[in-house]
Amino acid sequence: MLARIRAYSLYLAWVVSLAATGGSLFLSEVMHFVPCSLCWFQRIFMYPLVLLLGRAALRDDRGIVGYALPLSVIGGLISLYHYGKQKIPALAQVLPCTSGVPCDKDYLDWYGIITIPLLALIAFVLITILLLLGKTSSNGEDEAGAEEA
Repeated sequence: MLARIRAYSLYLAWVVSLAATGGSLFLSEVMHFVPCSLCWFQRIFMYPLVLLLGRAALRDDRGIVGYALPLSVIGGLISLYHYGKQKIPALAQVLPCTSGVPCDKDYLDWYGIITIPLLALIAFVLITILLLLGKTSSNGEDEAGAEEA
């Protein structure tokens, strides 16, 4: 099972980025939820992943991991901070959003836990895990090392 996930990790990461991008566009363009400044930063790190991972998946280019992983990790950290601002009132006061939509506003709050930043965080974490799994081939060798041999 793990070997199959590794073999298709770029495609799976691309599908996650497509779903996250489509979801954010649906929420803003169809549901008319105005994104806050932290939402925009998360989008800045997610949207390029659709193009990068899509191209890499088509070419089976495992070298993309070095470029896509920082986008995913930084986007995930922004999502984690944003989720903290929504769920921890004291954190919302540290650096409050001063213009536009407040960053601690919950448009979507399912069961008191699931919010838009949490969904973004889950997407970034999945992409990160898939990129790390796909960095090595199914036999455990690093792809770069396999090409040099």
